[in-house]
This record gives sequence, structure tokens and C-alpha cells, in this order.
Amino acid sequence: MIARTTKILLCLALFFVMSNVTTADDFQITETAGGVKVTRNGKLLTHYLIKSGAKPILWPLIGPHGNEITRAYPMREAGEHERDDHIHHRSFWFTHGDVNGIDFWSEVEGHGNIIHQKFTTLESGETAVIETTNDWLGPDGERQCQDIRRLTFGANKTAYWIDFDTTVTASDGPVKFGDTKEGSFGVRTAGSMKITAKLGGTILNANGDKDGNAWGKAAPWVDYVGPVKDNTVGIAIMNHPSSFRFPTYWHVRTYGLFTANPFGLHHFKGDNNIDGSHTLGKGETMTLRYRVYIHKGTTQEAEIAKQFKIYSSAKK
Repeated sequence: MIARTTKILLCLALFFVMSNVTTADDFQITETAGGVKVTRNGKLLTHYLIKSGAKPILWPLIGPHGNEITRAYPMREAGEHERDDHIHHRSFWFTHGDVNGIDFWSEVEGHGNIIHQKFTTLESGETAVIETTNDWLGPDGERQCQDIRRLTFGANKTAYWIDFDTTVTASDGPVKFGDTKEGSFGVRTAGSMKITAKLGGTILNANGDKDGNAWGKAAPWVDYVGPVKDNTVGIAIMNHPSSFRFPTYWHVRTYGLFTANPFGLHHFKGDNNIDGSHTLGKGETMTLRYRVYIHKGTTQEAEIAKQFKIYSSAKK
């Protein structure tokens, strides 16, 4: 009888321990013909495409309920609530509209191209890392600068994130990032999330500016929330305090464009006497740091202000 009681108690203890164990996330990076695939616990999160149009991108970006939360066009035909405009708004990207006078933002005649050179790091595990080296080439093929971009994937119980850290180097001579609103790092949301779809989408920044009033404002973070397949989801972009010109300005539009841009000050402030351009001398660098935090529910439900404190306190 004592032995049986002891066995039952041991089983109960083992059940209690096992039920309170948190399963670690398993991120896997797998090379593909066009780049790499990122999965979390066996399910697709995104593809890193080394070339789409004029640059590397992430697409699709899968949300917390298993649905795409960035626009599919132009990688695929425009779907429900999507517009086939701005062919250069490719899901998740980093570029700029005026680099030594060259347009790397749009895909009009004479644009520049960001060319993937190599993967320098591919790591899987409880977090995942993709690090690449890229050349920024003018339409004549001349290199204007280089960047090293590092994407780190992490997760908690309710969300996952992508830390995007990039260092631009004036590799071949001086390089000027000009003052234009057409930049620089960000996403194009799913069509159903945009404010103009009138399905409940909202924009909110750290200072309380909402929807169209968030455009052109400086803030440590902005959250773009809306419905996707009957679920409320959000894409928050946070700017780390160690990033160039923190807090960044935001080129965030009610039609789904959502980018951080520390350069376009004369546009954002409506003053042609202001010059937000920045010039690097040969060999100098500039580092930009962002976290893309993908969550369920509203800004308040996801505690974005609290999550920013966690992110901003991490040393970079």
C-alpha cells in the first residue's frame, strides 16, 4: 500500500513539473533557391528573398493566427482589400529614395539596386539569425555603399519579433542619404489592416498620435493594428535608443505603408529650410536598429509600451 501511494505521488509530482515546463521555441533557417525559409516550431514565418524587384525582402510575413499580415502584391496578384499600386512596396524591406542622388526606393527608370552578396550568418535554435552583406549599386553598376543587415527572430508566449539591425558603410567614397520622405525601413500591411479599408484598422504611436496624425511625427514606436481573417493583429515597429537619430520619424500612411525614416525632415515638418540629409565620409558607418513586434490584439492588449521598455533596455 505504501509503495503504491509513493508511486502515485511520484506520478503526480512528475505531471505537475511537466505541466509547468515552458517549451522553448524552435526557429529553423533553411536555405532555398531564392534565399532562406524561416519556420517556428515547424510552421512558416517568412522567406528571406535575396532579390525581389530592386532589393532583398521578407515575404510573406505570417501573423500569430497563421495568416499573411503583409501585402502580397506585387509578388502575387493583388487580393481582397489590396491595391496594385506602389510596386516597390514589397512586404518588408530596407532602402532609401535618395542615396547620392540615386533613387533606391522606387522601381522607375534609372533606379538603383541593392544586390545581395552573401549570407554571413544563418543560425537556428531558440532564436534565429540571418546576416547578409549587400551592395548598393547605381544604374551604371557603380557601388555607392554597402550594408550588413542582421535579422534576429525571437518570441514570447503571445508574440514574436524580428530585430532588424543594419550598418551602412561608405565603402567607396562619401555617401549622402538625402532628405526625402521616400524611405527607409518598414512594411506594407495586409489590405484588411489599413485604415482606408474601414474594417477597424488603427495607427497609434508612443505619443498618442492616431491614424493620419501619426504621419511625419517622431516617436519611439508605432503600432499598426487591424483585422486579418476575423482576428485582430498588430505590427509594431520599435526604434532602439542606440539607433541613428532616435527617435525616428515615421512615414506611416492610412493605406498601409508603414516605414521608419530618420531623413525626410523637410517633408515631415513642411519646411524647405530644414535639411534632414546625412553624409558619411569614406569608411564611415551609420547604424539603424528596429524591432518588428508581431502580436495578437490591440496595442493595449499587447502592452506595446511595456514591450518597448524591454526592447530599449537591451544593450546593442
